Amino acid sequence: MKFFFFSILLFLSISVFSQQKFSKEFSFLTDNDLYVSKVKDRYYSNGMFLTYRYLTKDFKNLEKKIIELQIGHEIYTPYKSTVINVALHDRPFAAYLYGSVGVLRVYKNEKILKTKLQIGVVGESAFGKELQEAIHTIYNFRSPDGWKYQIRNTVAINFDTEYYKALGTNKTKHFDSNFVSKLRLGTIFSEASIGLMGRIGFKELQPIQNSIAFNTHLNNDATSYVRGIESFLYYETSLTYVAYDATLQGSIFNNDSPVTFKPNVIRFDIELGYKFTAKRCNFGYAYHFHSNKMSKLRFDNGNNYGRIFFSYLFN
Repeated sequence: MKFFFFSILLFLSISVFSQQKFSKEFSFLTDNDLYVSKVKDRYYSNGMFLTYRYLTKDFKNLEKKIIELQIGHEIYTPYKSTVINVALHDRPFAAYLYGSVGVLRVYKNEKILKTKLQIGVVGESAFGKELQEAIHTIYNFRSPDGWKYQIRNTVAINFDTEYYKALGTNKTKHFDSNFVSKLRLGTIFSEASIGLMGRIGFKELQPIQNSIAFNTHLNNDATSYVRGIESFLYYETSLTYVAYDATLQGSIFNNDSPVTFKPNVIRFDIELGYKFTAKRCNFGYAYHFHSNKMSKLRFDNGNNYGRIFFSYLFN
């Protein structure tokens, strides 16, 4: 919340900047339950994602075509990362490390299709234990225990798609609504979701073809857009059908993992956040809540965490 109010103050201190076109971007996104609580450290414990995006020069019949290269890392733990007794583990320790390449196709009729291929590993080779120990050392927390019972190594090959369609914007262009659907298929996550995403703008909203909300804000000489000033609250809600989750169930190829659970088939997610532009930079903070990913959790009222986002644009 401190970051949220700081963001608002920062935005208010910023005057208009010259309209420019930037075709490349580095971004860093970090998830952690410490961003919503100083004491909570459970379930989805940490995520870090470093991304490079660039706009291609040949769009053909598209409004834009953006290539995305990403390195991601996720850490999952039981209700406490210091649980030694394996009988008390209410979800497995697990870490997911991957690299991905994606293509964001922005259509002229206010539609977006993103496809992404992830390749990596879940298990000891993802270095979840080592990274969490380093984080706990930085914050002077107790060293995590129980990683010897983590999900065993399994190869990660996942194909993900995301589809967005603008549903409408009010006359002042300060409110909008968009349809969202996502599909994940592979050895780690297999699930499908549908939902809604909306923005409430402190300034006039940029169209979905040119907004940081959809990562479509890159431009070059071939595009009809320039970088726009953005400052908006947003929400995204979704309902997900879960077919498989290797961070809970282990590898689909074997049953070598010592602690596994079946996921709940249905999951509800909601994200509430704020994003804004500042010259060559973009910033954001979000609160994320999801319903229980499995039954018989010690804390069975869902899970929440915070998300901090930063990116830098260049040519």
